[in-house]
Amino acid sequence: MIQPSIIDRATLTAASDEALMKAITERHQTALRELYKRYGKTLKAVVTHVVHEEAEADDVLQEIFLQIWKEAANYSPRAGKPLGWVVTLARRRAIDRLRRRQAYCRAKDRFEEQIEQQPNSRVRNGIDDELIRSDLRRFLERQMDTLPDFQREAIDLSYFKGLSQREIAARTRTPLGTVKTRLELGLRKLTNCVRPLRRKI
Repeated sequence: MIQPSIIDRATLTAASDEALMKAITERHQTALRELYKRYGKTLKAVVTHVVHEEAEADDVLQEIFLQIWKEAANYSPRAGKPLGWVVTLARRRAIDRLRRRQAYCRAKDRFEEQIEQQPNSRVRNGIDDELIRSDLRRFLERQMDTLPDFQREAIDLSYFKGLSQREIAARTRTPLGTVKTRLELGLRKLTNCVRPLRRKI
């Protein structure tokens, strides 16, 4: 058992994973570093298998250990070994990151496709692309202000701050299903606002 008062390197190296988790719960940063030393490569491999980009995997890995630091108290030995718990965290984080990336790419592709379909040659030639995009961003910001507070917050956290739906639910202490509904309703209203503009671009 790791004592909370004194934790030296030799003690950490010999400690069990369960003891490390207990020390992390007691806010010993050296225990978190030891856990990273033991399983950082394993967790990065789990993440890379999902996101397929090393730089992004490094970012997710940092997020995972920050989450372990914050949520170590949620781990219970009765639920299984610590490695299984952190691997589950890693897989969920990686999947959330992949979904955010895919959602961004789909939205970007749809927007560019809509722009390309406009009959106005100025847009097709790309002369006023940046001006139009800037005006559209400002228009959307104004329309965001007309949304109910909860819908505006959900859209801001998702599309402007990059949080997954699960992360939004945790931050706002809201059921995941409610978050999904707020995003859907808010986006539908914004889409309806933008639709008449497509004929004017």
